[in-house]
Amino acid sequence: MVQNRAVLGSAESRRLRRQGLIPGVLYGRERPVAISIGERDLRHALTGESGANAVLDVVVDGGSAHASVLKDYQRDPVRGTITHVDLQEVRLDRLIHATVPVLLTGEAVGTKAGGVLTQAVVEINVEALPLEVPASVDYDVSELELGSSVHLGQIALPEGVQLLDDPDTTLASVTQPTRVEEPEAAEDEGEAPAAEGGAAPSDEAEAASDDAGAEE
Repeated sequence: MVQNRAVLGSAESRRLRRQGLIPGVLYGRERPVAISIGERDLRHALTGESGANAVLDVVVDGGSAHASVLKDYQRDPVRGTITHVDLQEVRLDRLIHATVPVLLTGEAVGTKAGGVLTQAVVEINVEALPLEVPASVDYDVSELELGSSVHLGQIALPEGVQLLDDPDTTLASVTQPTRVEEPEAAEDEGEAPAAEGGAAPSDEAEAASDDAGAEE
């Protein structure tokens, strides 16, 4: 259950956070509603089987339930705690767009040959019914050899889930490690650089020049 926020502003938001509440906005089919929700309740709802794509039954001040999903959130840059949430009311019989994390599993055979596994995409955009959006999708890279790559179109998505991104986009690859060669020393340590236009004069030549100038 969430509460309607009658008072807005940064001072009120700070007061709510001190009480363990998170300010937010519920975007419905009619108009946005300012709300506050318990931090523990939100964390419990978003750490279940569906993760951040869970469908929440949001009840505002004892009214009717609103099926909603997490639209966006903000975190404290230092503490990492959620400071604000945006919820979007949805219809369970209509497709929605969602972002789903991609987790690589297994050990690529190419890494055993000295290659480096690089994951180029960490999340994908999909379309599905609200209750069918997965918390994450896995891809097994065990068969990925040195010099080969895998693309988004090769991810096996659950039934009813459609990829919205370009299927030819590289998901992960195994490449040779980059070698950084040390530049060769141009001069030995302690050797003075030659003067521009010729070799540097020796100490004896400088002394002879000084004596000649004195005799003049």
